[in-house]
Amino acid sequence: MFSPSPLPRNLEASFRDLGSEKPATRASAVRDVVRHALRSDTTRARAIPALEKALRGDAAAAVRAAAAVALADVGAQEALPALLVAVEDDDAHVRQMALAAIGEIGDARATQRLERALRDSRPEVRYQAVIAFARVARDDGPAVAGACARALDDDDAAIRYIAMRVAEEHQIDGEPLRDPRLLARARELVETGEEDVAIVAALYLARLGEEKGRAVVLDVVAERRKTPELEDEQACIELAGELRLQEAVPHLERRVWGTRRVLRQLFAWGAGDRASCAWHARIALARMGHERARSEIVADLGAWRRETREAAVVAAGRARVGEARGALQNLGVGGSVDAALVREALVRLAVE
Repeated sequence: MFSPSPLPRNLEASFRDLGSEKPATRASAVRDVVRHALRSDTTRARAIPALEKALRGDAAAAVRAAAAVALADVGAQEALPALLVAVEDDDAHVRQMALAAIGEIGDARATQRLERALRDSRPEVRYQAVIAFARVARDDGPAVAGACARALDDDDAAIRYIAMRVAEEHQIDGEPLRDPRLLARARELVETGEEDVAIVAALYLARLGEEKGRAVVLDVVAERRKTPELEDEQACIELAGELRLQEAVPHLERRVWGTRRVLRQLFAWGAGDRASCAWHARIALARMGHERARSEIVADLGAWRRETREAAVVAAGRARVGEARGALQNLGVGGSVDAALVREALVRLAVE
């Protein structure tokens, strides 16, 4: 039999259940404490010591991991010492969540500890340390580039991948990391590395205007080259729009309106399937001024389904569809979509 989902705990029940005998109850109480803490500074001040206590001393690793995530969610810089201790937790997942939380909080006091973590003997620690270090040292381009360059020589394939992804995504003052060590390594990896690393290396090179990278991006858009990671295929599609690769237009059009896309939808391969790239392809085309793509995004802002409207809000911002500004402003006032999505889209339009 199916039972109804439990109602969200009120404030006092959330704190009470942090002391439950059941680990699953304590872990879910941690999440409810965060929900209340985000609504009130007074509750946040009360929550942080309770979450620190759970991180330091709960017997269940799942609860300690949830507490680390929770401290990041409430932006608890004051909990940095507890998180740094948790990097040495006996449980691998707790160590990973502690490092992820340190990166989310972004406190520069963690820099030296993260530098040591980059050289840790445990791969899961090195993996999360690459991500966290880039966030904490976000304005220090040479330091981030150096950390990524070292990680690109790691024996662990997952660490090489995340290092290349961090290098590709990290920007200083709106500009990609341009570092001779990263450039040299990316040129090697785009030809000789594992396929997932090679695609991200191509994205990095393409952003820096290198033809070798642009050629691989175009091959991915045209489906002449497959990507192990769906996220990387979507990134190639949107980058084709940002770079205004005119050679990509027919391939993008096929992804949005072609027969194969319709067949994929009919057979419903699932939300994570490549058919989802059609949305990204429409954004890429609209970014390049494609009239049909832009008009469809604007039309979807008035769709009946809330999910369609919100997807169109995000698309209008990413594609810089200036003619959608009025509709976006009306949606923001009416409350028929997430107001935060509208604000972000309008900020993107203002930057263009």
